[in-house]
Amino acid sequence: MSDNLIVCQGLAKSYGHKSALTGIDLEVGRGRIVGLLGPNGSGKTTLIKLLCGLLQPTAGRLAVAGLPVGPETKALVSYLPDRMYFASWMRAVDLFDLFRDFYRDFDYPKALAMCKSLGVEPKDRLKSMSKGTKEKVQLVLVMARKAQLYLLDEPIAGVDPAARDFILRTILTNYNEEGTVLISTHLIADIEKVLDEVILLKDGALMLHESVDRIREERGKSVDALFREIFRAVPMEGGEF
Repeated sequence: MSDNLIVCQGLAKSYGHKSALTGIDLEVGRGRIVGLLGPNGSGKTTLIKLLCGLLQPTAGRLAVAGLPVGPETKALVSYLPDRMYFASWMRAVDLFDLFRDFYRDFDYPKALAMCKSLGVEPKDRLKSMSKGTKEKVQLVLVMARKAQLYLLDEPIAGVDPAARDFILRTILTNYNEEGTVLISTHLIADIEKVLDEVILLKDGALMLHESVDRIREERGKSVDALFREIFRAVPMEGGEF
């Protein structure tokens, strides 16, 4: 078993003439909860889709659990996209049946138990659910697997503030502890307390990869405060932004 779950070496991705990621060198270990942070257009979703195998790198090397990203790694990765991708007529239990057939590591009883704790009726159809409830269903599908790498793209963006702590607690108590959770989010203050380390991207480049404890000890500030400092808007002439 590889010590580093994620290894990127000179990783780059371009869309035509536009660079989304440029020369990313990164290693992420196991048993970690990692925040993937950066403003819109920084390359967060591109990196997640590369790790899923949904995109192919333009250059460089990318490996998960010591394997090049491809058909073999798809079984190791559990992915929560930033939008619902299931048909509205389906019920949560239909999706659980689908995932049980498709993924050997999907735990059906665990999925039902998570639904109960999140207040989701698994026999309801998706079209009758609120946006936040649909996101809870997707979270259940992802976290009920015993994956090695959990990739969560904006997992708490669609739920009200009161539910965010509950969802974060669900993530904390249900992931495979030999695996790692990578969470992409704009809501840094809400998730900071659960993070072990952070990755900061800006304009497709790696700005920082550091443990949360070291940021607090050496910089004397929270991750949220550091993010605001690095990415604060710079006024243009005339005082406009």
